[in-house]
Amino acid sequence: SVNMAASAAATESSVRKRRVDSRRTQTDRVPGGSSDGTANNGDSEKKKQFVSLQPGTYWLTRIVLLRSVSFIYFVAFTVAYNQNKQLIGENGLMPCKNYLNSVKRYVGGKIGTSALAYAPSVLWFLDWTSMDANLDCIALLGMALSGFVLVTGMANMVIMMTLWVLYHSLVNVGQLWYSFGWESQLLETGFLAVFLCPLWTLSQVPSSCPPSLVCIWTFRWLIVRIMLGAGLIKIRGDQCWRDLTCMDYHYETQPVPNPISYYMHRSPWWFHHFETLSNHFIELIAPFFTFLGRRMCMVNGAIQILFQVVLIISGNLSFLNWLTIVPSWACFDDASLSFLFRCGSRAKEAVLEIQKKKVTGQAPKPTKGMLIRRVVNISLGVLIGVLSVPVVMNLLSPRQVMNTSFDPLRIVNTYGAFGSITKERTEVIFQGTLSPDPKDPEAVWEEYQFRCKPGDVYRRPCLISPYHYRLDWLMWFAAFQTYEQSEWVIHIAGRLLANDSTVLSLLDHNPFQGRDPPRWVRGEHFRYKFSQPGSASAAQGKWWLRKRIGAYFPAVDLEGLRGYFQSRNWPHPHIPPSRS
Repeated sequence: SVNMAASAAATESSVRKRRVDSRRTQTDRVPGGSSDGTANNGDSEKKKQFVSLQPGTYWLTRIVLLRSVSFIYFVAFTVAYNQNKQLIGENGLMPCKNYLNSVKRYVGGKIGTSALAYAPSVLWFLDWTSMDANLDCIALLGMALSGFVLVTGMANMVIMMTLWVLYHSLVNVGQLWYSFGWESQLLETGFLAVFLCPLWTLSQVPSSCPPSLVCIWTFRWLIVRIMLGAGLIKIRGDQCWRDLTCMDYHYETQPVPNPISYYMHRSPWWFHHFETLSNHFIELIAPFFTFLGRRMCMVNGAIQILFQVVLIISGNLSFLNWLTIVPSWACFDDASLSFLFRCGSRAKEAVLEIQKKKVTGQAPKPTKGMLIRRVVNISLGVLIGVLSVPVVMNLLSPRQVMNTSFDPLRIVNTYGAFGSITKERTEVIFQGTLSPDPKDPEAVWEEYQFRCKPGDVYRRPCLISPYHYRLDWLMWFAAFQTYEQSEWVIHIAGRLLANDSTVLSLLDHNPFQGRDPPRWVRGEHFRYKFSQPGSASAAQGKWWLRKRIGAYFPAVDLEGLRGYFQSRNWPHPHIPPSRS
């Protein structure tokens, strides 16, 4: 029995030895493996690491930024293509050809550096005999290039610089119609986007041109300035921002309300107070989260994007809010934006491979081109820093001004919105009559309707954002000024008297379509209020209630406007043959 026990013990020892030898053999097959399995576990961790993107890189962020900027460009150039001929074309309300000629005279009669510095535009170098064609070509080229970047997610410096120059060319001759803050904001955003891209290469993830952290921070600096500018101008402006009552009026009196505005206006007082207080937090406190590390920076980005989405839902503020979302994307890195890209997408896989090579020490050494690019990126940071000095001084000044540029190229600008809130809504309504005597009590006055601004009380407020009707927006400003301050209103009246197709194409309804043109046109001034949901007026289909204030401008006819037009060098509309 002793021999049998000894034999069994020897057999068990032999089996254990074979198992250990087997484990060692398996371990030896793993590169860097050891008998205790430590390196094997470490390798497993590395494999897990490359399944998901790691924080700290901005390859996907660049794609999102470029696509977002291109989307705004596409909308802006579409607006330009549809409306420029009527506003600044050869027969427009403010022809850009006349403006360029006046600039040319102002700088000494030559098209040189002075003219370019005053109004940078490629139109200086084009044939002015067909200005409408020039404007259309600029808009169409802009739509094509921005559409390409939007669809493919690929861009280079040449494409993005071309888009920037093209839009600059329109803004600088657009005069009153392009005087809004979002034009400068798009130009600044577009300028920064140029430096996101490689010079020539077209690729979503150009491995030889990693996204510059300097460029990412210029976008972050932009969203910080936008929000602080908007917040400070409010605190320093209208008293209602300080007593938290501004939102009691905003939805009803904003330039172009939408259907949601109608219902938001009737929210309880405490909700409006909460909105105003939240606005102050988002614009004055949250931007500083950008400088408090990765997580807090992402919190700020999420807050700003959500805030802009709420504004988009509650009003038609052109593409302003969509544009403000763009720099907010720079608050996120690849790891936080990976959910926007489907699993297995080329861009995502390419970034995973780049991160893997960096961790394993297989990243390519910097080339001469990459070193040159670093110098360019540092130069960009210095440029933005220097140009930001007057902007920061403006933010700190009690005399803060908003939506102002301190350099002709609008590279770094001041921003702000709704520093004051109008407490009641007034509208200018154009009316025409076929009556030979405008003072005849029996005269029937028929109303013109604009595309989007309030007019017919039964018409539902429009929903057009990010698209923009420039004339409708300017009519909001004209309503709380006088026609002497907005002479272009009389220009429109003259065009309506002639049934001018150029101006009529900017309107939604011409009551004299297919009939004789009106003999007289006048402007009436009305006070507008939203109807109460559930009231008798609302049950009748009325979105608005209105009350006449008085005449905005008196009844005018074509012959009576002849001298007015001539004194301003406006072409006098032709009197229809049936009148002469």
